[in-house]
Amino acid sequence: MRAAHPMLTFAVRRLVAMVLVLFAISVLTFLIFQVIPDGDPALRLAGKFATPQEIKDVRIQWGFNQPIWVQYLRMMEQIFTGKVISYTQQVNVVRQIGEDLPATISLTVGASVLWLIAGVALGVVGALLARRGRVARAADRLLGAVAMTGISMPAFLLGDLLLFYLGFKLHVFPLGGYVPLTEDPVGWLTHMILPWISVTVLFAGFYSRVLRASILDTMGESYVATARAKGISPRRVMVSHVLRNSLLPIVSLWGLDFAAVLGGGALLTETVFNLKGVGQYAAESTQRLDIPPIMVITMLTAFLVVVLSTVTDLVQAALDPRVRLR
Repeated sequence: MRAAHPMLTFAVRRLVAMVLVLFAISVLTFLIFQVIPDGDPALRLAGKFATPQEIKDVRIQWGFNQPIWVQYLRMMEQIFTGKVISYTQQVNVVRQIGEDLPATISLTVGASVLWLIAGVALGVVGALLARRGRVARAADRLLGAVAMTGISMPAFLLGDLLLFYLGFKLHVFPLGGYVPLTEDPVGWLTHMILPWISVTVLFAGFYSRVLRASILDTMGESYVATARAKGISPRRVMVSHVLRNSLLPIVSLWGLDFAAVLGGGALLTETVFNLKGVGQYAAESTQRLDIPPIMVITMLTAFLVVVLSTVTDLVQAALDPRVRLR
């Protein structure tokens, strides 16, 4: 009997791990909201002045009197069939997320392109400066300080500062809100620029530091020294040998961060700029302790992150056989 192909075995392992991770995340998220204080949804559904009998009737109607594992299975069934209903707003959660998704997609696509370009540019410049004279190294340290400031700055603070100075004081940009691209492209662009900048600042600094370190490590590899010894031009060595290999961790990071932001990871930015996206919906649902929207958004985010992580592993395994042995 022939042994399974290593690539097939690796792919099966990753797919099984993906399913297990999604299952664990869904169970933990569901259980957390079962044990937190005042987390009983029957009390909120019945109303502030409900009688004990009315609360009991709500428990029976919504199935809260069932064992915990039955409630979990019922919710998961509703999620996968698209019939899950919000406890507090009594609306279809999947449909609501579908309405909020365009704003989040607009934020994610624009910001991810900007933070990737800015992070790569700053990382390359920092690595080149670090290999030069004293003045250049001082400039590299300054870039590092700027990057760390961007990484450390809270999203809500940066968003508020941008809104106050560029929106309220100078009237250069609108004071938040979202305009659909299909209705007004110019209005869509002007409303998205500040949120894009806010998210880009948070990610670009980290990407620049990672790429700078990766480039400096790659420059010390033997194959780079060999390429230089062969008389290959410094620019070609930098682009074809150093930068090409140094960008691999950046590509993996970018895919995971893109998935996280698309799944509502920029909730503070969406809230500050009132974009009415998936992140803002998640924040509002958390404040109301509304379990169904939180479950759906958590599962969406986990699915995007895990799937992109699995795809990245499979691509790297196809390109580098050593990855299959992990």
